[in-house]
Amino acid sequence: MPINFDTSFLDHMPKNVAVQFHERVAASGDAEAFRFPVGDAWESVTWNQAGERVRRLAAGLISLGLGAEQRVGIASSTRYEWIIADLAIMCAGGATTTVYPSTGDDDTSYILGDSECRVVFAEDAEQLEKLEKHRADLPKLDKVVTFDDSIADGDWVISLDALAELGDAHLADNPQVIEQTAEAIESDHLATLIYTSGTTGRPKGVRLLHRSWVYEGEAIKAQGILDANDLQFLWLPMAHSFGKVLLSTQLACGFPTAIDGRVDKIVDNLGVVKPTFMGAAPRIFEKAHARIVTMQAAEGGAKEKLFNKAFQVGIEVDRLKREGKSVPLPLKLQHGLFDKLVFSKVRERFGGRVRFFISGSAALNADIAQWFHAAGILILEGYGMTENAAGATVNHLEEYQMGTVGRAFPGTEVRIGEGDEVQIKGPHVMAGYHNLPDKTAETFTDDGWLRTGDKGSLDADGFLTITGRIKELFKTSGGKYVAPPAIEAKFKAICPYVSQFMVFGSERNFVSALITLDPDAMATWAEENGMAGKDYTEIVQSEQVRSMIGDYVDQLNTQLNRWETVKKWEILDHDLTIESGELTPSMKVKRTVVEQNNADLIDSFYV
Repeated sequence: MPINFDTSFLDHMPKNVAVQFHERVAASGDAEAFRFPVGDAWESVTWNQAGERVRRLAAGLISLGLGAEQRVGIASSTRYEWIIADLAIMCAGGATTTVYPSTGDDDTSYILGDSECRVVFAEDAEQLEKLEKHRADLPKLDKVVTFDDSIADGDWVISLDALAELGDAHLADNPQVIEQTAEAIESDHLATLIYTSGTTGRPKGVRLLHRSWVYEGEAIKAQGILDANDLQFLWLPMAHSFGKVLLSTQLACGFPTAIDGRVDKIVDNLGVVKPTFMGAAPRIFEKAHARIVTMQAAEGGAKEKLFNKAFQVGIEVDRLKREGKSVPLPLKLQHGLFDKLVFSKVRERFGGRVRFFISGSAALNADIAQWFHAAGILILEGYGMTENAAGATVNHLEEYQMGTVGRAFPGTEVRIGEGDEVQIKGPHVMAGYHNLPDKTAETFTDDGWLRTGDKGSLDADGFLTITGRIKELFKTSGGKYVAPPAIEAKFKAICPYVSQFMVFGSERNFVSALITLDPDAMATWAEENGMAGKDYTEIVQSEQVRSMIGDYVDQLNTQLNRWETVKKWEILDHDLTIESGELTPSMKVKRTVVEQNNADLIDSFYV
């Protein structure tokens, strides 16, 4: 019987994010709120300390003339200062406009100009240079606040401390200004503008209201997934809605968060921080799975056999338990031994205290989820999009179905519309696209439901399964439909060396694929196969690698319908990157860009 969650919280949610934050500071006071790296050590601040810093910065923004719902940009990687700046903006009655640090200067200028930002928080000289280059195009931009004191000029560019000092002066004359401002913010006031990094054209600004973020946090709290005893490790881009929703969840639940946005430090940080949960995109889990599997393969011999046997047993035990069947005693004893010898070591790589991971922003392959679960690590997959403040459905510790994205949040409605499109309604749904009324109208049905553009299905218990983006599904010239994400996810579960596997074949007579290989995994492979010191391109285009990848493609094809099988494929001489424009900052493939960049190669498959 599915769990039915209480929805009474909808009637007494905090009015806005500012009130939600102030209530959390009052309730948790001297408890730890955030910790962050300073050099080789980690520093910690309490809720009271964070609250005081936010108060001073918010007053500083008000002293600069920031009005209700006026926009303030943040161009920075994920760090403690990002979160404090975001909270200060909303406590000042403004609205945060997020900019990925990897966004080029032209798009940065467009986003800040389209949103009419009055102030921008710039992380460093690199971000400041983008603003200076386009200063003439940003007439509304009055002030830049930098996280790097060394580049402040005291005029157009000031430091965080200088902004706080402006706040001190304003508070001396107006001691109740922050409380008065919070009270004046309505639930339907603009809180955030997040510009989606679409595959074509200019990015669209998604208008998310205070009630969107308050609802997200309170809905997760109401489901009992997290509480004040948890510890989050946060590395996700805060410019993305997935990162932002985890901040809203922290305000609602009161747990501390350790913050470090450096992706290459994730595994090291997990060992130090020892969190109880973390949110991540599937690519992180794919890389971790691949790294562990290839390391064991490199060991070879008895260790590799022990490792493989452990996961064979673990996956079987896991299957029996999920099906409600008893585990035979011999299998149970084997599992206990393998847990001590193998699985405990896997868990230790992630800090040893993880209760669960949350996967979102793209589909996670069920085989990889089962592999982690066999080792005692549960990955709860959820679903949502920027247009509904990131969270709409999620699996639960006590109630999950692998391969699905769980059931709807309490207070959220999900239905399957025309063409099997997933459609959403709830307090978190956006107010529309900024300055784009026509695009907004296209994104809602006549009766007010958000059209997600995703194809999916609901089972009898309300668990949602996503097939893929409707626009990415294609039909072969033989009239058969193909869902690329499903095929691509299968290959990633099979091949530990793959970075991206992209399927093509619309209106063609068979399916083809472009493949990129993970640079870290291939460097390790090269050391073990007599190619150490060779450059990436030479390694991935060698006959030895091509033969190995060919075996994985053959293995994939045994799992597919005849019309889905990959007949021709090629390994690209480079991995996809955000900098090349082939990945979004949230690590999604820009399929159209990749297809355009490799049009001649794809066409050659069909000659």
